[in-house]
Amino acid sequence: MTALPPPQPDRIGDVSFWYADIGLPARRAALPGDLSADVCIIGAGYTGLWTAWYLKQAQPGLRVVVVEKEFAGFGASGRNGGWLSGGFSWNHRRYAEASSDEAVRRMVRAMNGTVDEVIRVAEAQGIDADIRRTDELMVAVNPAQALRMRDEVEHRRRWGEEDRVFRIGAEDLAQRIRIPGALGALVVTNVARVQPAKLVRGLAAACERAGVEIYEGTQVTGLEKGRVTTDRGVVTAPSVLRCTEGFTAGLPGMKREWLPMNSAQIATEPLPDEVWAQIGWQGHEILGDFANAYCYCQRTREGRITVGARGVPYLYGSNLDTNGAPDPETVRRLTEILYRYFPAAKPYRIAHAWCGVLGVPRDWCATVGYDAAAGWGWAGGYVGTGVSTSNLAGRTLADLTLGRETELTGLPWVNRKVRNWEPEPLRWLGVHGMYALLNAADRAEAKPGVTRPSRLAGWGNKLTGRY
Repeated sequence: MTALPPPQPDRIGDVSFWYADIGLPARRAALPGDLSADVCIIGAGYTGLWTAWYLKQAQPGLRVVVVEKEFAGFGASGRNGGWLSGGFSWNHRRYAEASSDEAVRRMVRAMNGTVDEVIRVAEAQGIDADIRRTDELMVAVNPAQALRMRDEVEHRRRWGEEDRVFRIGAEDLAQRIRIPGALGALVVTNVARVQPAKLVRGLAAACERAGVEIYEGTQVTGLEKGRVTTDRGVVTAPSVLRCTEGFTAGLPGMKREWLPMNSAQIATEPLPDEVWAQIGWQGHEILGDFANAYCYCQRTREGRITVGARGVPYLYGSNLDTNGAPDPETVRRLTEILYRYFPAAKPYRIAHAWCGVLGVPRDWCATVGYDAAAGWGWAGGYVGTGVSTSNLAGRTLADLTLGRETELTGLPWVNRKVRNWEPEPLRWLGVHGMYALLNAADRAEAKPGVTRPSRLAGWGNKLTGRY
């Protein structure tokens, strides 16, 4: 019998479900013409807004101007999976090679602290972002994944997370959430679930109350020392900060700086209580797995399930999606993951499907930096874990811009620069080749009798220098 195709989502694109949940914001005014500022920030996502916020907290008299091509939170900040995880995607060894193991542990501690810091600011500023403190669960559903889970626990404990990371077996996991065939899970404590568009909208409003000027519908067309040229006028400022994450390739001369990696999600309609009685998930943990091409999920405020994964990972020439619309194959893959892990959700509608891009440096390591002589700063390259990392980046970039030597400015990701990505078609072939190998590894590991991780995944990661 031929399997029925997955149901078509009620809504595709329209930026994201998170905006369908609360409504698209009214647009702020564009840049009114030429002006001067103390700091000009390019990009009104989490990174740019956190940087602006901490600059104004440190020196309220600064004139901080943010220019944004679309609207505040249009990019990954309003489309992500809502994981405030206190961790980020990186290669600890690469940072340690440039500094020391202890410096990396300090960085881990600083990142872990972002959960409390984001919640502190949200509470102080009255930002209602459906924030719920919980745990992170990363499940293993076959023996190969269980071995990766064991290695991940040891890895994270080595770098200073022994107090917040541990393993649980299948029975303990089932007390929290029932995933068919799950063998156990890695648990990370002190994380939170958020509604990302609510968070970025609230942060933008808090910045404006602090005196930050945000100009939307303003496209950057040229960059020189102390000068940002846009289609609406020129901003002159001694400090210019690039906070554009996955949209960096669209800036003049930066096509190969950071690769815009595509990620997509679906959201179900609200599920009834009898379905939640079958699934469990009463703790609203943020949920992922140990597949090589991993997924990320959450249980939302009103009882929906969101499922995210890479899908088609990269568009040729560093091109971007159209208003968050994913392709049908990506929607099919996401629906397959939903049904595999949550079969009780099969009778219910897929309410929304959307996608967006995240920034990937050539070494797959996040970075923040500032060149005082040039008056030029940057932050990003979060490789999919920007909700936490952007806060630490914003605090650090503010300190660097103000010329302050702090514990944050001495962390090993500061002023880290790597080479550009290769020209096309090499980067398209490399990224698609990597994900083809990761998906093939997952298929191989799912076969009965397989107990070890597939070598295909290692080859895929080496292909693009991921590990």
